[in-house]
Amino acid sequence: MEAGDGTEEPPLPLALPRFQVSEEFGFLLPDPLTELPAPYGPWMEIAHELPQLIESHQLRSHVHQMPQLSTRHLRGREELHLAHLVLSFITMGYVWQEGEEGTVQVLPRNLAVPFWEVSEALGLPPILSHADFVLANWRRKDPNGNLDTIIKLPGGESLRGFILVTLLVEKAAVPGIKAIVRALHAILQHDEETLHRALEELAGAIEAMSKALRQMHDYVDPAVFYAVIRIFLSGWKDNPAMPDGLIYEGVSDEPMGYSGGSAAQSTVLHAFDELLGIHHSKDTTAFLHRMRDYMPRPHRAFVEEIHRAPSLKQHVLSSGDMQLQAAFNRCVSALTDFRSYHITIVTKYITIAAAKAKARRAEPGAGAGPAMGKPPSALEAKGTGGSHIFSFLKSIRDTTREGMISA
Repeated sequence: MEAGDGTEEPPLPLALPRFQVSEEFGFLLPDPLTELPAPYGPWMEIAHELPQLIESHQLRSHVHQMPQLSTRHLRGREELHLAHLVLSFITMGYVWQEGEEGTVQVLPRNLAVPFWEVSEALGLPPILSHADFVLANWRRKDPNGNLDTIIKLPGGESLRGFILVTLLVEKAAVPGIKAIVRALHAILQHDEETLHRALEELAGAIEAMSKALRQMHDYVDPAVFYAVIRIFLSGWKDNPAMPDGLIYEGVSDEPMGYSGGSAAQSTVLHAFDELLGIHHSKDTTAFLHRMRDYMPRPHRAFVEEIHRAPSLKQHVLSSGDMQLQAAFNRCVSALTDFRSYHITIVTKYITIAAAKAKARRAEPGAGAGPAMGKPPSALEAKGTGGSHIFSFLKSIRDTTREGMISA
């Protein structure tokens, strides 16, 4: 089992291929595999039936009958990423099949051991993360470019919409990722014209990300997101429904805690923050830095490389160039607006949906388990990553705005 990236040493310090970042797809995995080699058929069979197995409360019994498979036949990062995607989705379904009141304490050995080994090979944690849910979970449905997901959980069209709209936000960021590289090279070469152009491209990309995010309203039903989808993104760290964490049988006798999927695991915003010199509060920074452990290893290295690079903000300030300052501020303003819009989305899909769900819970005959649409209550005020969602998002938005250069 090997991750083998096969990349060569680039001529420039921040060349994208060195960090497994695609010129066309950014942090998305380019053209992910949709099937694993034949020995892994038992995993794929379960993965392709996940929504039905969860809704019929049969997933756990199917997992118990699954053979113990070795990961040694997996080759290359595409196979490893698909294996991680498949095992992470099966794990989330296994843990949350019966809702937050019917969780398990132990992940069985035949699932836990291969999941752990694949996670170690990729440098990812053994839980569903943004890298699985979005970056590696897409395929072309037809030659016209229509997209679909590879693996599904309960939630139907709303789940598909949630994943694919998030994917479109990542895709919209690609010109901005390339602009980071150009901007840092321009600083080293004191090429103000190229730097100005790079900053304009970065601002345009962030504005396009906000536009892509607006499509969430068209494709995702808030009631379905809150009552059905959200629990399957929840982790076993900072979650009252699983206060002790989860034992990975055959890996550790002690329970381990991992955060659930979170937008804070997207490398894009970390990269933009580092370039623009945005400094968040101490607690927020600690959480964001912990979320970097949920990114693919090369993407984490990309963010760290930007952090080590010469300061863009200092360069713009010392240049005294008003055009450069305006372009820099446009980037910060666009990022602030994106984060404000994210708060709007969270208000609709969590706060308002939580209030409606609370009212439904009070009604007689509320169903049991996520498949029946019984809304979860353990994370009402938190994100699936375990953060106190509103204070966290508002803090990030406000400290972003403070990154503007004042005239």
